[in-house]
Amino acid sequence: MPVEGGSSSGSGSAARHPKQKRKAHSLSIRRTNSTEDRPPGVLRGDMLEGQDSKLPHHVRNNLLDLFGQIEREFENLYIENLDLRREIDSLNERLTGDGQTVDGGDPTKGALKAKASHSTSQLSQKLKTTYKASTSKIVSSFKATTGSRALCQLLKEYVGHRDGIWDLSVTRTQPVVLGTASADHSALLWSIETGKCLLKYCGHAGSVNSIKFHPTEQMALTASGDQTAHIWRYMVQLPAPQPPPDVTALCDDDQDSSDREEGEVDGEGPCEVPTVRVATATLKSHQSVVITADWLVGGRQVVTASWDRAANLYEVETSELVHTLTGHDQELTHCCTHPTQRLVVTSSRDTTFRLWDFRDPSIHSVNVFQGHTDTVTSAVFTTGDNVVSGSDDRTVKVWDLKNMRSPITTIRTDSAVNRISVSANQRIIALPHDNRQVRLFDMSGVRLARLPRSNRMGHRRMVCCTAWNEENQTCNLFTCGFDRQAIGWNINIPALLQEK
Repeated sequence: MPVEGGSSSGSGSAARHPKQKRKAHSLSIRRTNSTEDRPPGVLRGDMLEGQDSKLPHHVRNNLLDLFGQIEREFENLYIENLDLRREIDSLNERLTGDGQTVDGGDPTKGALKAKASHSTSQLSQKLKTTYKASTSKIVSSFKATTGSRALCQLLKEYVGHRDGIWDLSVTRTQPVVLGTASADHSALLWSIETGKCLLKYCGHAGSVNSIKFHPTEQMALTASGDQTAHIWRYMVQLPAPQPPPDVTALCDDDQDSSDREEGEVDGEGPCEVPTVRVATATLKSHQSVVITADWLVGGRQVVTASWDRAANLYEVETSELVHTLTGHDQELTHCCTHPTQRLVVTSSRDTTFRLWDFRDPSIHSVNVFQGHTDTVTSAVFTTGDNVVSGSDDRTVKVWDLKNMRSPITTIRTDSAVNRISVSANQRIIALPHDNRQVRLFDMSGVRLARLPRSNRMGHRRMVCCTAWNEENQTCNLFTCGFDRQAIGWNINIPALLQEK
């Protein structure tokens, strides 16, 4: 960060450094000469007479003593290094001689040599196996795949929002479209194939923080900074599909981020599109920002999570508040529902996430899980019996619903993790990071790939959310971020798993 007067102070320090170096150099030379050429009875301080110094005599002597100790340490290290080099050369000569031994020698030595060779081979194999296992995650970042086996391909950019995109989702009914929720107070529906904006919802008075689609009907659920959640209906007509662009890149592209200016986009925003301005139902019971909302299985109830530290359960048909889920000590950051059971998981800035069980109408149990050391940014269910949680502590943890005392897998990353998603069929975890990276892992914690990020593709600011769409074989992963765009990717899952 610039500081006033920084340039002048910097130049002053730069001017002082050469003088200090010259003085140190002269002291070093004088000390070296004193070890060999100093006449008997002459003090070290006397040998520096004539030098411009304001240091007291005893301080200068102490400095010279310290320099002498440093010099002796270096001399000892140098001698030890020479001795080690001689020993290495001697061992190399002996090993070379052993390798040239002719047949007919001492059979005992031959047996010992064979045994030693076998032991060495076993040790070498064990080291190789251990090294391969311990560095698989690092090596995966350097894998190269080319041609038809490219793992990740950018297919489409969805550009049109005027502010960062917080969330995105894909419809579960026909027609299949992409929905995005933005800080520009709007939600947009997009054609996945063409990238064309099909519909705009602008019924909120604040940032739209999340969007989820009804499991069977053409309805959307959005949560907003205006302290409400809206349920609204949509009708869209898909345009004719267009051939995908010829843009191919490897998942492990390690180029730097884009040099484009912030907010600059390629292409034009949405033209005049149908606009929905009035919600079918408005859910109003929260006292602060509603950060996210989701449909319970069946679509008859929804759950909302808010910064007022509570989650609310509503009836869709009547908009009636059924339950208020309290217990978190700080703001909620996310909520998610199980795809087949009446289970809800909420995450919070209090470093915990909670599992709420509504399967028994008479008993609403809750379990608290303290597996992270910082804000839990999201926790999601998989199609099986697992919960995956991500946190600002740079870890992602996989939990078993049957035994959630401790995680079964811990993934450690180099940046805070935002709203994660898990593919339903292949159970691949997509991690969006604050540092603009998106990484893919399997449920056992093995890193599979990293989405490309270069000066031509990828996100230019923090990636907020990911969403899978395995029904579409072409465009099956979507990402969004603060750079105001969503991106559709094709992940070659068979090749990805084969590379694993």
